[in-house]
Amino acid sequence: MFSCRRLGGGLVQAGGSLRLSCAASGFTFDDYAIGWFRQAPGKEHEGVSCIASSDGSTFYGNSVKGRFTISSDNVKNTVYLQMNDVKPEDTAVYYCALDSHIGTVVNAVLGVIKWDAVNYWGKGTLVTVSS
Repeated sequence: MFSCRRLGGGLVQAGGSLRLSCAASGFTFDDYAIGWFRQAPGKEHEGVSCIASSDGSTFYGNSVKGRFTISSDNVKNTVYLQMNDVKPEDTAVYYCALDSHIGTVVNAVLGVIKWDAVNYWGKGTLVTVSS
């Protein structure tokens, strides 16, 4: 259902930029949300950002607000995560996930509910930020 690609390389220096993409296919939901989550070594999954297909509303976790930007190309069913001013603590495996219940993805990104409430997951991609 998902392919998750990393644009720009997985190793980046602190202060640099990186762009991730997530292409979704094989689903027929009229409305859905796609979110980005990450898991740093030895830590739980953390919500990063999500975007709703219905109106393009975006949501961000507190640790990335002002630095990361999520966007989408609905024709290509692809979601992008532009990561600017990256920090070593951004090092993690990044996953994209989709659910037809927009609220589920939003609440999982914001930490209101557990991340695994989101139904569909892509393969992760490793992002390493060096100091």
